[in-house]
Amino acid sequence: MPLRVLQIVTTMNRGGLETMLMNYYRHIDRKKVQFDFLVHRQEEGDYEKEIMSLGGRVFRVPALNPFSPTYFKALDSFFTEHKYDIVHCHLDCMSAIPLYSAKKHGVKHRFAHAHNKSQDKDLKYPLKLFYKRFIPYFANEIFACGEEAGRWIFNGKKFTVINNAIDASHYSFSEDLREIKRRELGLNNYFTVCHIGRFNPQKNHSFIIDIFYELLKIEPNAHLLLVGTGDGLTVAKNKVADLKLDSKVSFLGVRADIQELLNAADVFLFPSFYEGVSLATIEAQASGLPCYFSDRIPDECKVTDDVEFISLEKSPAYWAEKIYNGRRHIRSNNYEQIKNAGYDISSNAFWLQNLYLSKGVSGDE
Repeated sequence: MPLRVLQIVTTMNRGGLETMLMNYYRHIDRKKVQFDFLVHRQEEGDYEKEIMSLGGRVFRVPALNPFSPTYFKALDSFFTEHKYDIVHCHLDCMSAIPLYSAKKHGVKHRFAHAHNKSQDKDLKYPLKLFYKRFIPYFANEIFACGEEAGRWIFNGKKFTVINNAIDASHYSFSEDLREIKRRELGLNNYFTVCHIGRFNPQKNHSFIIDIFYELLKIEPNAHLLLVGTGDGLTVAKNKVADLKLDSKVSFLGVRADIQELLNAADVFLFPSFYEGVSLATIEAQASGLPCYFSDRIPDECKVTDDVEFISLEKSPAYWAEKIYNGRRHIRSNNYEQIKNAGYDISSNAFWLQNLYLSKGVSGDE
């Protein structure tokens, strides 16, 4: 029987964290290690059918609420009924809460995994700062997507970096694929800017739209692709409508064809307020795109020569001029650079598989 490892997440939609987990899941030897997922949403996530087709299981608990007895009762019931040697928690600051329950119920190996170097400074921010202090008390191993994320979440405790690895060969640039996708999207004559990310404050969509508005003054034949969904989608759509950019901006929603969209684009734009090591940044570089990142994004996100960091203090017009200069960029095959930087999935999945096998002896059957 394979070792079953429980991955604790919010949901299994097509976000960066979730896609990273699926990259690892697809490439491990599932005869030796299987993943199950404990999700905090009742609706079905984008990846759940694939998870079940690969032999995994999805379990549900209520949304995480540290003030809810119902939530803690659900965790207690789950860990009473299902026995695991390893749980791997991906809830950033709030990971301490399910890990506390796992420890109480005798789970031997409790992993916490940091995916961001900050959090949105909303009403929940003080609560997140409070709970992240307790992670080292309930996790006996801690991991991070990058150095800055690990330092921020774990307050100086020793941690191990697990790269947000991708199938680098899958994202390599293809001129033929580019032409096919551009025809499909009606982009043949457009200078195309692409952004991939959830519509939340972290990703800075309002600034993206401002930059694009300025870009159109330089290059009227430009088009913006916005890939993703989220709570801020309506606000972004309203801003595009107010600026009369509807015909110039495509809201593409959640997509399974990210590789093709990156091939179709001319520039990748990513002015986030903060990140860990974003999977989208690695995918864009694997595709050979010129990439323009904010200076708030960790240097670790630069793994090829195609990246320029720009200060968020600079004006949208300044960003637009930089992006326009990217039109002369010659795309290249960056597979070797991605692999040499440690972001190809094959070796990373083998390493994680062996880590799990060294810790666990039996699954939950």
